[in-house]
Amino acid sequence: MPVERAPADGPAMIPPGGIIGIIGGGQLGRMTALAAANLGYRCHIYCPEQGCPASHVAAATTIAAYEDQEALARFAASVDVVTFEFENIPADSVRILSRHVPVRPGWHVLETAQDRILEKSFFNSIGIATADWRAVDSLDDLRRAVDILGRPAVLKTTRFGYDGKGQVRIAPDTDLALAYAGINGAPAILEGFVDFEREVSVIVARSPAGEAVCFDVVENRHRNHILHQTIAPAPIAPDLARQADAIGVAAANALDLVGLLAVEMFVTRDGRLLVNEMAPRPHNSGHWTINACATSQFEQFVRAVCGLPLGDPRRHSDALMTNLIGDDIGEWPDILREAQSCLHLYGKTEARAGRKMGHVTHLLPLGKGGGAEA
Repeated sequence: MPVERAPADGPAMIPPGGIIGIIGGGQLGRMTALAAANLGYRCHIYCPEQGCPASHVAAATTIAAYEDQEALARFAASVDVVTFEFENIPADSVRILSRHVPVRPGWHVLETAQDRILEKSFFNSIGIATADWRAVDSLDDLRRAVDILGRPAVLKTTRFGYDGKGQVRIAPDTDLALAYAGINGAPAILEGFVDFEREVSVIVARSPAGEAVCFDVVENRHRNHILHQTIAPAPIAPDLARQADAIGVAAANALDLVGLLAVEMFVTRDGRLLVNEMAPRPHNSGHWTINACATSQFEQFVRAVCGLPLGDPRRHSDALMTNLIGDDIGEWPDILREAQSCLHLYGKTEARAGRKMGHVTHLLPLGKGGGAEA
């Protein structure tokens, strides 16, 4: 599938002292703003909600709807470069911003990543394997797809799905009409069952000049469809880790991405890698890099978006990152007493079930964690 290119996006380098505009105000924006401050940049957050986590540490915040064209134009005029910290924003809004200010990654990358059909078609078009899948736009489509792919399978909405939202498992006894009703008739795909050994991810940083470097491949373990723990490095063979790196770099190059790209993959029981999805931004599975690498994913993100030389992604420690979800936040006093435990809280005032409130990274000597050297 050909990728539509964004127009030339201004100077390659934004020197320290510049202002980075961040679309979205969550914890990823918060940690990006903190890293940017260490490099001498200020951040301006754009989001619809008052009191978002990123606004607590930013130089400025615009509270406006993502579709507000006048607010977008004022925001663009106040910053030197724009990026985004999550995908559930209108690609048209990012396209509007790109007419006024460099946007990195470009709106075409966002558009590809936020639609499962575009995303999987993109990977398949550049020779990267995914689970078998079929587009589903009706109950009849679903029935035909199940006939082809079999059961079990997973029905997923093409857009606005994360942390297990917008997904229905198709088991041997699942009523397909009920399953289709469960996604309210939204455009969807059916994915064939993958017999996997573990889930891994790689994060690639790519500069405007095309330089690309990877953080170590990690293993991700989920609870209730939400990332629970990340093990760095992943306990996989070095050859497989190199294959994962190559997949991430190939995707970043094909997208002409500037910034970060996280690519999540399944390791099948017969030793193959199948791409699940991608995220063109900092990723939950990269939080461990704040404490275990010379250059964190957030600093690397700032470096790439601003056109600075990329930093050294190598880890100096093995690590286990654990998300603090909902009431887990109450463990913070005990975590602070633990040696080699690094606590990060996101400044959210209300703990709710399934809400990411913070994370803790436990550091271990090299070679003492779950993975093999890659």
